[in-house]
Amino acid sequence: MLQPAGIAIGLLGDVMLGRMVAGALEIEPPETLWAPELRDLAASLDLVVCNLECCISERGEPTELIDRKPFFFRGPPAAVDALKAMSVAVVGLANNHALDFGEQALQDTLEQLHRGGIATAGAGRGLQAARSPAVVTTAGVRVAVVPVADHPAEYAVAPGRWGVAYAPMGQEESDWLPKLVEGTRASCDLVIAFPHWGPNMATRPSPRQERVAASLHAAGADLVAGHSAHVFHGVGWDSGAAAARGGPTLFDLGDALDDYRVDPARRNDLGVFAVWRPFATPELELVGLRLEYCFKRLATGADADWIAGRLGRACRQLGTAVTRVAEQRFAVEPTA
Repeated sequence: MLQPAGIAIGLLGDVMLGRMVAGALEIEPPETLWAPELRDLAASLDLVVCNLECCISERGEPTELIDRKPFFFRGPPAAVDALKAMSVAVVGLANNHALDFGEQALQDTLEQLHRGGIATAGAGRGLQAARSPAVVTTAGVRVAVVPVADHPAEYAVAPGRWGVAYAPMGQEESDWLPKLVEGTRASCDLVIAFPHWGPNMATRPSPRQERVAASLHAAGADLVAGHSAHVFHGVGWDSGAAAARGGPTLFDLGDALDDYRVDPARRNDLGVFAVWRPFATPELELVGLRLEYCFKRLATGADADWIAGRLGRACRQLGTAVTRVAEQRFAVEPTA
């Protein structure tokens, strides 16, 4: 396998481009959702991956698959340009908002993204389409992204129907997931497992998430990068075994862009942009981010200090150490 030391992959958590963000896209150029220095950072990387927590369509009606569902997220066609402004090349669609406006809107989402040159995985029509990874070649390396969601069951793909790659992780019904990772490992140089898992506003991973992350690494995932909680978690590190390289687990990347209400204690307006250099040292760097109204920028001052404190505590609990290398930049390494 080719191992160029310079390859760098960026990972963002939840990107929601509906509601008030969609309103901003109606009156402002798409690139203005992201600060110029953040766009420059993304452009310097070989690949950027995110979880798209909305559909992109002008069709469909709010789904009735889930009783009393409170939120429905749908972005306009300009949402594709907003993703491209951050150099996003792969989008995960396995989450609890992909089917918010029905099958037609989900189909539109895939078509809009593919038309814009953005690869997708985690949703589709039928089991094979929804569960197939996105595989891209960058810097001479074949990288696979394997999205999966542990909720809601109502959005799960079924034969002949549109839906998301769903796995109640850690249960027998999820056996397809490690088998998929193992099979993908055989044909790709790097495998990223990209789960949308766990409840909103949880501040640390559950024991179940830790067990599932270990099983994904054992199956061949080089990196596990999760999202769903809306707040970032600490980083774990799998030491690997004879058949697996091991690597970092970003249990939750937090929110990247949205219009959600801010929790003053959990600070879901502060997040991280992960930069993974799998063949370099340090392998993982986290860049602190601050979300303002429909606008994402680098964290500075007290915001960067808050991220530093929380990140350090969260990583210590998971066996990793954090070194602050710049105001909002943090290198993460295993302690053992």
